[in-house]
Amino acid sequence: METKLTSAKKQVVIKTEGPTVLIGERINPTGKKKLSRALQKGDLELVRREAIDQVMAGADVLDVNVGALGVDEEVLLPEVVKVVMDAVDVPLCLDSTNPAALEKALKVYQGKPLVNSVTGQEGSLDRILPLVKKHRAAVIGLTMDDEGIPDDVDKRVAIAHKIVKRAEKMGIPREDVIIDCLTLSVGANERAGMVVIESIRRVKEELGVNLTIGASNISFGLPDRSIINNAFISVAICMGVTCPIVDVAKVRPAVLATDLLLGRDRYAIRYIKAYQQRQKREKMK
Repeated sequence: METKLTSAKKQVVIKTEGPTVLIGERINPTGKKKLSRALQKGDLELVRREAIDQVMAGADVLDVNVGALGVDEEVLLPEVVKVVMDAVDVPLCLDSTNPAALEKALKVYQGKPLVNSVTGQEGSLDRILPLVKKHRAAVIGLTMDDEGIPDDVDKRVAIAHKIVKRAEKMGIPREDVIIDCLTLSVGANERAGMVVIESIRRVKEELGVNLTIGASNISFGLPDRSIINNAFISVAICMGVTCPIVDVAKVRPAVLATDLLLGRDRYAIRYIKAYQQRQKREKMK
């Protein structure tokens, strides 16, 4: 299964059996006061720097979210998309729950983006999937519905089936639907990790689609979060996640090591190249 995303100049192919594609998460004001203030003021220089820094750190795709308090997403999301497209050449993941903002961003985007996201809720399916179809985008499907995020593996997998079935009925090919089985904190529920890992395994086995995950949610509220995050991302990749949404600079070494162990890095070329790049950057400091 291959999901192809493009910018004006570059194509990224997400493969169920290929190297892990990293979606950079940092252009998102949630929990980031400095970025929130900049977006509220319409100052997009920080966005531009975050885009460049993430790509230099190894991001293959960038998530773009402007959902800060007091921000008009319909105005700002397309403007931020243009700024990021001008700064870097990787494909973008347009991240908003506002269909009008998504449509305006899709109209200015050059290439085939990823839309983040649709859920199993009827309202979401009815509003988001037509936009995805119209603009020939790919879409992330979240395994939640009108009752929220299920604690049960079977229910999450059922929602994934529902999203894929509705997309295909609308003419969106299965390869353009990426499922997110949704990570919750193991600090709040010790079963949260096992539920999402088993959901990922089942979705891959039953639907064969590419999968993403918001990796850092797993450690929320706990100390030494990077230790938990790196362990989780490695297990998630082994189970079927192909394009996690991550802080690339923090997790890329663990991801490359996982790909190497899974036989996805011939002669360890990617791993060694990344090591050499890190050493070079350290010497320049």
